[in-house]
Amino acid sequence: MGVVRKTKSVDLLLDQFKSGSEAISVIELVDRLSSKLNKTTIYRVLNNLEDDGVLHSFLGVNSLKWYAKCSGCSKTKHSDIHPHFQCTVCGKVDCLPVKMTIPEIPTHDVKSIQVLINGACTNCRA
Repeated sequence: MGVVRKTKSVDLLLDQFKSGSEAISVIELVDRLSSKLNKTTIYRVLNNLEDDGVLHSFLGVNSLKWYAKCSGCSKTKHSDIHPHFQCTVCGKVDCLPVKMTIPEIPTHDVKSIQVLINGACTNCRA
């Protein structure tokens, strides 16, 4: 099940991802939008946007779920495969502009991969 139509809830969530490659944790999204949407609606819309190939999710440090905008994905295929970087100092998470390919493993049907790189971001290194 995906996003069937554009609603106020969808618009409010998508507005959070206009800044570019930065990922946003589900906790941060709930904090930012709690005055406008209830938590259940936020989770439902996030799932629908992911199903439609608009957003992708991955697990960060401490298994916290993060979301970021997809590029070139569709409802039937997530083709935007790239690593993510999480700063161990400030906690910021970015999508890295590095293309990756899912390896073919003859004995397995691989659907997705997740690569999380940890370290200090440019601002925290300075």
